[in-house]
This record gives sequence, structure tokens and C-alpha cells, in this order.
Amino acid sequence: MNKIRILPDNLANQIAAGEVVERPASVVKELVENAIDAGASRISVEIELGGRRLMRVSDDGEGMSRDDAVLAFERHATSKIASVEDLGRILTLGFRGEALASIASVAEVELITNTADDLPATCVIVEGGRLKDVRDAARDRGTTISVRNLFFNTPARRKFMRSEATENYHLTSIVQHYALAHPEIAFKLTNNGREVLHAATAKDLKERAFQLFGSGLLESLVPVSGGREFVAKVTGYVSAPRERRTTRDSQYFFVNSRFVRDKVLSAGLQEGFRSVLPHGVYPVALLFLEIPLEEIDVNVHPAKTEVRFRRTEAVKESIADAVRNALASSGVAMPIREHEVEQPAARSAAAPSSELRESEPFELRAVEPQPEPVRFDFEPPPASSIQEFIFTESEAAFDSETRHEKPVRNDQQPAAASKDPELPPVNTASHLAKPVDVASVSFAKIQPLGQLHESFIIAVDDEGLLLIDQHVAHERILFDKFRKAETDRPIESQALLLPETLDLTPAQAAAFEAVENELELLGFETMRLSGRTVAIKTVPSGVQPADARNLFSEILDVVDDEKRGGARATLRDEVAASLACKAAIKINMKLTPEKMQWLIDGLLRTTSPTTCPHGRPVILRLSMKDIERGFHRT
Repeated sequence: MNKIRILPDNLANQIAAGEVVERPASVVKELVENAIDAGASRISVEIELGGRRLMRVSDDGEGMSRDDAVLAFERHATSKIASVEDLGRILTLGFRGEALASIASVAEVELITNTADDLPATCVIVEGGRLKDVRDAARDRGTTISVRNLFFNTPARRKFMRSEATENYHLTSIVQHYALAHPEIAFKLTNNGREVLHAATAKDLKERAFQLFGSGLLESLVPVSGGREFVAKVTGYVSAPRERRTTRDSQYFFVNSRFVRDKVLSAGLQEGFRSVLPHGVYPVALLFLEIPLEEIDVNVHPAKTEVRFRRTEAVKESIADAVRNALASSGVAMPIREHEVEQPAARSAAAPSSELRESEPFELRAVEPQPEPVRFDFEPPPASSIQEFIFTESEAAFDSETRHEKPVRNDQQPAAASKDPELPPVNTASHLAKPVDVASVSFAKIQPLGQLHESFIIAVDDEGLLLIDQHVAHERILFDKFRKAETDRPIESQALLLPETLDLTPAQAAAFEAVENELELLGFETMRLSGRTVAIKTVPSGVQPADARNLFSEILDVVDDEKRGGARATLRDEVAASLACKAAIKINMKLTPEKMQWLIDGLLRTTSPTTCPHGRPVILRLSMKDIERGFHRT
């Protein structure tokens, strides 16, 4: 008896559905893409119970004939490609011809379509991959597809669906993505009978961004227009450095009008913001890439959310260059010579120059006011609120100019600047430094020696050399204090003199509905205004009023997937981590030996002295054995 057999079509479609239909948002994505390909000028999406009960997408596109409507449910039936050569020049969003077949194999689907207003429409009903009925219907030109009871015949898949709030978030997000990609199309999203998104036809991306995000974010957006010829043309908007997020959820990338998720694009954006944003925060971005069809392969993922570039590094650099130039032209950052960063001594001795030669490399530096002097309390009194012993961002150790300047002295030639002697190549010890196991640390014996680049504490103990990240060390101390205060008693809040108004995105609005009551317990008293606008009346004690809007947005952004609608403890951890990160001392801050010792002693009393609340290491060790091995003494 043969072991290899051909799978039945229905079983093959259900297997394909596992790749194409990840969740309800995957269904809406495929149907919206088909509507766009059909030339629709209006697209309406209706959902019920997070897509479990119903997902309906209606459009006014070209519609289908009766024969095409029936054939569309066959696997790999498509009007988008006809030959192998067509795969190299795909202009449509859909092309694989398996979406409808896959969706219909795991749901109850009704399709009503018409090609002209004066002809009867066609209704096709398919349940679990089986054609049930084909009949006349009434509707004008266009197509309506209703998907009910998703995964009704695959209970194992159905039980892995997330909560209604989580699925609503993803459904809202996918409609929002395509509304951004196509301002010329009107979009409407209705959830359980209530309209949550309505974007009329817009003249350009800026107007569509205003419809979706409101005026608050729009004022912080910097236009981007650049890229490289024959590689990638880059247009869109990025946020000014003051508008930042703790996740990449507010970054939207489109390649030839196709929404994609790609690490190359994210890396290019991050490179463009290098030296402008600190580690761990991300800009908002609405970036559109136009790439020659021969330079890209869109046929690498069943859900078509991933692409492959022929020249990966060139695409990455095109984005980085476009973003750098946009930030420099807008005045939120300034170009500086690379050698001025690496050789401050030479800068202080050389004659100033107001011009940047075209051949010289440059990077961006945020233009910010100089910080004020710092004050430390080494024995903080018992705190009466969550504001226990906070170092604010404005507390810096000393003037940055004197901090970075290295005067050059030459007794024999006082007028000339001496050049730093060049050292021969030395071996790196990077492979020897290891994250510290808490059991291996004797905190009582740690002695601070000094600072490295005024960002890392250099210390020693009986085992060898230690490097301690001063920012995340203080972040861990504050996180434990905040979290303990939240557990032991309600979080204290402070009223804002003037409420801060915030225009939520559709996705944030869905998150806000899910956690509105929890936010009040965490110190955020809010008031709903018209549409998706919310007024913030109080914030947790210790939060600066200027940080209220950003912190509130960050909390809504991190309440995603499993966190959305989850346990209160998880949300409280997120708030405590955000507060600790904002309040902790920063890098590039000079610390006295006493201040370093205070941080080390504080770490000893935390629940996890070797990791920060976000999981990053706090301490790296270079043991004596490693040092001796590096010098070939063992």
C-alpha cells in the first residue's frame, strides 16, 4: 500500500488557512486588499465580537460576474497573474489566489457581487469549503463579503483566538494601516454597531494622518522626501525627537503601497535617528517606499506581510539618509562633523568653520538646552508617595561643553595642538565580559573606582572587574519602590493645572476602552471628549505635566496582545517600568564616588539586582581568571 497520497482539496485548503488566516485581522486584511485591487473608492468594514461572529467588508469596486464569483473560491484562482513572468512585476496587493479558498474552508462565507447597477447581483454561499448555494441578489456595483463563525469547524484553532479586546485592536490596526496607505479611498470601521473609524476621502497623506491621529501628533511630524535613484524613493513623515514611543507600534512602513513588517526598514529608520533618540525609545513613522519591481520579491510569505530586497543594505541606507536629511532640514537636529565627536581636543584647538564640506561624513545630534546642576540625597527619608527619591531628567552633573572638552597642553609649542599618540592594535576583551549571576556577586565588597564615559560605573570586587549601567541600575531601584507602593496602597495622583488633551489613534481608542477603569486606579483620571479625544486630568505622583501625554500614549501602546485586557498586575508593572525609566538618572551624567556607592548599595536591596525592569543586564563582569587568560598568564 502506498504511503504517499494526494490530500483532498478541503484538507489542503484548511492547511493553507493555517498560513493565511492567523487571526480575524488576517481575514479583513485579505478582503480589504481585494477591495483596493478592485478599484474601490469606498470601503466599509463591520465586525462583531472581535471577528468571531462576523466580519463584513463592502466596497464599490468593479465587482464580479457570476462565473467569476463561483470560481473565486477555488484554490489558486486569481485574476492578478497569468504566467511565471508576472511574479516579477506584481503591482496588485493580492495575487496568490488562495485567500478566499482558505477563509471559506474555516468559516461560513457569503459573497454578494455585481458588475453593473442594472443587472441582478450574484450571491454565493460557501460553508467549511463546500459550495452551498448560488442565487440572484440585490446590490449595486461592487462586492460585499460576510465571514461568520470563523474556525467553526476547527475548534483547536478557535480556542487559540485571543480576547475580544485583543482581536479588536488588531482589526482596527489593519484598517488603519490601509487607510494610511490609500488616502484617496474612504474607510469606515464599525465595531458591534458602533462606528470607531470614519475617514473620508483625503487629498494626501497629511490630511489622512490628521483624520486618524488628530492635530496633536500632526504638529510633531517632519516631512521626509529622499532616497536613492533606482534603489528606493522614500517619502512620508517621521516624528520630531520630542514625540517618542517605547514600542515600534507607531511605525508604519509601506513598500509600493503594500503594508509590510520588515527588520531592514526598522533598522534604516533607527539608523536615521542614531544620536538623536536614546536607547529604548522609538520615533513615530509613516514611511512609503517606491522600489523598482525587479528589486523586490513580494512572494515570500503566504500573508504577504514580508518582502525580500535584492539590495538590502542599499535600501536600509536610503531610509537612513532620507530621515537624517529630513531631521536636519527641519531644524530639530543639526549636522556635525564626525571627527568633532571622536576628537574633541582637536576641535578645541582648530579654527572654527561654518561650512560642512560635502565629502565629510556627518551624524545628527538633537538640539537641546543644557541641563541644570544635580542634587542628590544619599539617605532619602521614608517616602509618603510614589515619588520616592526621584532623579529628574533636568538633573545633570555639569555643563556638557566642559564635560567633553579635553584641553591640549604643550609646553614647548603652546600655539600648536599636539596629536594624540596612536596606539598599536590591541586585543578586545568583549568576548570575556559576561552578564552577572546574582549569586556570584558580593555587593558588600564592591568598590567603585570611577566612570566610563560618565555612563557606566567601573567597580571591583573579590572576583574581578565590574561594569554597572548607572541608568538601568537606578531604574531597577525605582521600579521596585514604585511597584511596592502600588501593591501596598493605591497610587497617589496629582491634578494637572490644565488638563492635557490627547487625540487617540483608533487602535489606542480600542486599548483605552479595555483598560479605562484600570488607568484610574493607576492614577490617571480622564474625561472623554468628542470623537477619540481624551482629557487627562490627573497623573501618578512624580510624573511631570510635560510627560503626561507621552506617558499615557506609551501605556496604551504597550497594552497589546496578551497584555490588553489582562491582569491588573501586568498593567501596573508597565506603569511602574515607564515611571522608573523616566525618573532614573541618565547616561552622560557625572557621579561622585558617594553617589556610585549609593547606587550599588541600592541594587543590593532590589528583587533583581542584575536585570532592569525591561530585562536588560545591569552588571557585566570581567573576572580575574578572564583577565589573566587574556594576558596569557594562565
